Amino acid sequence: MIESDLTQFANKRFGQNFLKSDFYIHKIIQAISNDDLPVIEIGPGLGDLTKELVRVRSVTAFEVDKRLCEHLQSTFNESIQSGRLDIKCGDVLERWGSGSLLDRPYQLVANLPYYIATNIILRALKDPNCQSILVMVQKEVAERFSAKAGTREFSALSILAQKVGKATLCFEVEAEAFIPPPKVTSAVLLIEKDYTEDDENFEAFLKVAFKQPRKKLFKNLSVFFDKDNVANLFNKLDLDPNIRPHEAEISIYHRIYNELKDILDGQEQKQRAKLKTKQSK
Repeated sequence: MIESDLTQFANKRFGQNFLKSDFYIHKIIQAISNDDLPVIEIGPGLGDLTKELVRVRSVTAFEVDKRLCEHLQSTFNESIQSGRLDIKCGDVLERWGSGSLLDRPYQLVANLPYYIATNIILRALKDPNCQSILVMVQKEVAERFSAKAGTREFSALSILAQKVGKATLCFEVEAEAFIPPPKVTSAVLLIEKDYTEDDENFEAFLKVAFKQPRKKLFKNLSVFFDKDNVANLFNKLDLDPNIRPHEAEISIYHRIYNELKDILDGQEQKQRAKLKTKQSK
């Protein structure tokens, strides 16, 4: 296809920007780990990255756009017949709703649509079969997942990613590498997982802690948790009450969460005991 055809082929509804730079495609391939795991690709588009992936791994590709599914099935007929490639047509998030994307350990390698990238990464972090995540995303998103404590980019996403492994912003990709060019700079993010722990309560706690990221952590927590409990906890952990969410180390969030969880569990047990006493009278 010529460039004008590619631009018309892109569907704004699915946030499609096709990576057409061989230079960056090869850089992505070089960044894949050497453990020979099968690859899940989400949003393969026209298949430029897919073409290189099937040279080195077996690939299962999820594509929501029916037009592109037909294109991929035609273009990669030989790889499909040989078992090197499996095209899944449909919404990958619906597949995740019924369990892991693959019934064995895998790597996620993809140029993700920006509008859904964060959601996909969070789902992959919780998927016990996903061993690593190597994805092209908006630079701002890559910075948030890989940021260190003390930087302005440090957020709940940083903690969630680094809770299960190591997150690294590998390299940036300029807009001209895509057709059509996006209005933002992209970056390749690598998250190498050590383990998976799906704790929805911890994720909810982080949303509270970072609700207003430029305000004091104490104030954010006091909106949801009892102020006296939070004050006692800060004193117990020797935390500066003026500390802001991005300034606290990841270990601090785990300690705060565990302490508050114990307080909430204790309060819940007291409420149950009171209810049981009333019912017995």
